[in-house]
Amino acid sequence: MKSFTNVSRSLLESKLAVGLVAGVFLALEIFLSASPQFAVQGPSVILPGSLENGVAERSTVVEEKDLAQPPGEENEISPRTAPPPLKPICDLSDERYDGCEMWGDARTANGTDKSRVYFIPPPSQLAAAEAAAWSIRSQSRKVIGVREVVVRSLNLSNLHEAPDCTVRRSVPAVVFALGGLTYNFWHAFSDVLVPLFTTARAFGGQVELVATDAPAWFVTKYRRVLRALSQYEVVMLDADAEVRCYPHLIVGLRGHRDFDIDPARAPSNYDMFAFRAFVREAYSLPPPTTALRVKSSGAKPRLMIILRRKTRRFVNADAIVGAIERAGFDVVRMEPTNAADMDAVSREVDACDVLMGAHGAGLTNMVFLRTGAVAVQVIPWGKMEPHGEGFFGAPAAHMGIWHVPYIIAAEESTLYDKYGKDHPVITDPDVFYKNGSNARYYWWEQNFRLNTTRFMPTLERVKRLLQE
Repeated sequence: MKSFTNVSRSLLESKLAVGLVAGVFLALEIFLSASPQFAVQGPSVILPGSLENGVAERSTVVEEKDLAQPPGEENEISPRTAPPPLKPICDLSDERYDGCEMWGDARTANGTDKSRVYFIPPPSQLAAAEAAAWSIRSQSRKVIGVREVVVRSLNLSNLHEAPDCTVRRSVPAVVFALGGLTYNFWHAFSDVLVPLFTTARAFGGQVELVATDAPAWFVTKYRRVLRALSQYEVVMLDADAEVRCYPHLIVGLRGHRDFDIDPARAPSNYDMFAFRAFVREAYSLPPPTTALRVKSSGAKPRLMIILRRKTRRFVNADAIVGAIERAGFDVVRMEPTNAADMDAVSREVDACDVLMGAHGAGLTNMVFLRTGAVAVQVIPWGKMEPHGEGFFGAPAAHMGIWHVPYIIAAEESTLYDKYGKDHPVITDPDVFYKNGSNARYYWWEQNFRLNTTRFMPTLERVKRLLQE
């Protein structure tokens, strides 16, 4: 009986052991086949996301040090993220700009009349992909004529048409046009630099800027801004002999408004205050909230007046300067030129409390003002108030700068002297807006003779704002 009991106990213990081992293997199998939420993940980072809404997408397992690495070997490529589900890579629906964004294998190549971008979908999606092509004006306003970029999305049937990579990059790239109207200072910022900031800033310098329709002088003049956006030299695509391959490529610039940013549509809710802070840092100026000169020194407020040389000139500039000085300001004269050194200009504007000028490109220098400074805009005759508010008034407010418009009277316009008080150019500006000749009269022919007495209340208002 005792021996039977011992045998029974041995059998029972062996069955328990077998059951325990089987249970362990079963649990391990369930764990390994469970949903990804149970997987152990390493550090992840947020990368700039879709072209349309700027929503950031979270990467798969990516070490943060990989993103911060300095420029490495040209032939090394390490895509930052797994490609999202295949969708149309180009969006032409926005009323202001066209844009494309692609992940995986994107290649740039120059062309005789148009530069080209080739996109090869991920292998898992290549069989189902449809071939497509778009011709993109890669600036922020598609109504402006610039050299276009042909973007082609390939599939199995035409995959052989993709040129072979000669340079492989491990960072994203932004392809954009520098031509159009960028010889004008305001357009350089409104059409390129502001939307380029919106498009590329979130990459933290780890992005290559690929410019088409690019005059060399632009890259030289605005080198500080471009260098602050990218740690790499600008690639001049039209003359580039290489076929460059990128893991992530954007074609076109996000241009929400004239010389302005819509934070609701920008990555990280960027706005014009952030842009002004960025530009000031690029030019090694003090932080934007540094106290104004008039507050920190107790001296007279310093006003810089922009003296245009062609259209919308102050024909009585000396009288205007004298009146401003009698009102209690130190006056600095600026005569804008295309050859002006941007470093020197930025420092001169930063040292002023007020920037004053007729509606025109020179007022773009408000990006160098400090928070709480004042921009005085002289609005031309001819129902120009909407242009004044849209081009400079709203952007100034969004930068944290006071905007004070001075709307001239008809008698202060040289159109009054030239055409007489009863001419429709004075009495009925709508006529010229309807027939399309408004720019000729109100933008190009018109100069100003400010009534310094009428202007005095505007100067008093400026002084009050500087004390707030």
